[in-house]
Amino acid sequence: MASETTNATTRLRPSNTSGWLTIPAPLARLFKKFPLLTYPPNELPIRAPSSRDVATLYVFISEPDALKGLPSYNPSCLKWQTFLKLAGVDFQLVSSNNHASPTGALPFLIPPFSPQNPTTHSPRPIPSSKLEQYPDEKSISKVPGTLSLKLEAYESLLDHRIRNAWLYSLYLSRPNSALLSRLYVAPVSQSKIVRTTVLYQLRHAAEAEILRSMGSPRVDPRALYDGAKEAFEALSTVLGAEDWFFGTSEPSLFDAAVFAYTHLLLDDGLAWGERRLSDIVGDFQNLVEHRDRIFRRCWGSEGS
Repeated sequence: MASETTNATTRLRPSNTSGWLTIPAPLARLFKKFPLLTYPPNELPIRAPSSRDVATLYVFISEPDALKGLPSYNPSCLKWQTFLKLAGVDFQLVSSNNHASPTGALPFLIPPFSPQNPTTHSPRPIPSSKLEQYPDEKSISKVPGTLSLKLEAYESLLDHRIRNAWLYSLYLSRPNSALLSRLYVAPVSQSKIVRTTVLYQLRHAAEAEILRSMGSPRVDPRALYDGAKEAFEALSTVLGAEDWFFGTSEPSLFDAAVFAYTHLLLDDGLAWGERRLSDIVGDFQNLVEHRDRIFRRCWGSEGS
């Protein structure tokens, strides 16, 4: 999800207004006497490579797929994975989760580092919010930008209509329960109780995010799919006969963001049980061809 409901468990907590009036008076007095501490970011996972000749990108992905450098199954992770590949950044993938992230969310990147060099310090993790600047800082080929006003309008389609339909399709549509469990539940634990709890939390977080985004008291699948179809139709129209969005000479971050959804929805390897959203994308041939162009450029062959 941009960042997916596995990120959403943290993100979807109600945003209470600040001030002591928001909690009971006895607790307020207690906290005034014993102020809460702000802890630093989490340490890197123990299995993080101690010596890295190339950058390391931590994403949602299976360990076998990480070793092969294949696309992440998470739209937020895949967006940045694709962007870095388009920018020519050399990096390795590590299978991870939000709890292992110093920022509490995936993806994040650790720049190259060699402990044998006494003049270098262990690099700080780079969160997704700062990954767009990373290729520029390293003097790697720059991915073209797009006009901000036009971009904001179409980014909104991705962040709301398409994302909401994605959340419903993967997390709430019962025919896709097996896929959801394979991607996000089974890797967590072998305990049936833990898996049941995680599944409930993921679905609850997805539902809450959809309702909040739509400002609706209930989830309406038909409205979600209709909204996604209108969004993909708008994207198809603005792409037109061009290779890349907004007529840029090379694919941009926005191209990577669109690809992150279209590739996963068209990927037969995910074995979608309910393909309504996938079929919507498949109806727009130029979006399918756009997906194939980026896949060839980044992974060297046609997508499945």
